[in-house]
Amino acid sequence: MACQEEGLLLDEYPKEKFWEILDLYQLDGYWYSGDVIPGTTWLKALCICIMGNQRKNDGDEVDQLEVKNPHDHIKCLEYFYYFNLLSKLKDMQSPRVFNTHLPYSALPESIKNSECKIVYIARNPKDTFVSLWHFFNQILPPNTEPYPLEKAYDSFIKGIHLFGPFHDHVLEYWQESLKNPNKLLFLKYEDLKRDPKGEVRKLASFLCRPFGDEDNDEVDKVLWRSSFERLKNLEVNKNGKLSDSGVPNSSFFRLGNVGDWQNCFTDEMKQGLDEITCKKFEGSGLDL
Repeated sequence: MACQEEGLLLDEYPKEKFWEILDLYQLDGYWYSGDVIPGTTWLKALCICIMGNQRKNDGDEVDQLEVKNPHDHIKCLEYFYYFNLLSKLKDMQSPRVFNTHLPYSALPESIKNSECKIVYIARNPKDTFVSLWHFFNQILPPNTEPYPLEKAYDSFIKGIHLFGPFHDHVLEYWQESLKNPNKLLFLKYEDLKRDPKGEVRKLASFLCRPFGDEDNDEVDKVLWRSSFERLKNLEVNKNGKLSDSGVPNSSFFRLGNVGDWQNCFTDEMKQGLDEITCKKFEGSGLDL
């Protein structure tokens, strides 16, 4: 595989197989592929509601989350590059909202040095791994046996997964959020679950769409519209598919719980990943 415009020959870079089905290539310490994967569903849904994308052109209110999955509303920057659609970005209505899986160090300078704002969401590494394992098993080719948990875990702790290593990826954004908090907001999934109203208010203020002190009903409305149970049970997410990849929308809605790793991990797995997390985040002030 080659990126002709950049003169980048991927086959010249270190290569590993992800779950024995996907070729990964290592560049500047991170693992990439030629494929595009989805992002964090809840954060996208919250941004859609907060940024006011739930209204029709004629001014009548409509809930766009009933029409399309959040991933069809907010596309990956990698998607535009992969499908050679970068020229279409300038035609998009402002404010333009995208997501990316790229590590901070790999972001274009035009993003780092512009006035655009970055919101990063991180999750406990054990729950992150379990979510990753379930998701990719759901979208494996038909009649494919689920990939063994132990083998997937071994790959994860070695950092050999899409856009891995996980800890390095998280740490880059965390450190940048400390340096430039007006540019980059670092959110934790667990905080959103623990204090959804407070975290949504924080997110809205960062996006320059703050809620007033008396806007509790509006905050509740955003939380209801973007709630896991509601999205999971919408017709578009029960039976629809993403427009670009054909991935079933239902694959993005499993449990959404904190601590689900306890149903999968052995004591040895927990200890091993906790030790890596402790070592990687030591002295950073980050606690996941």
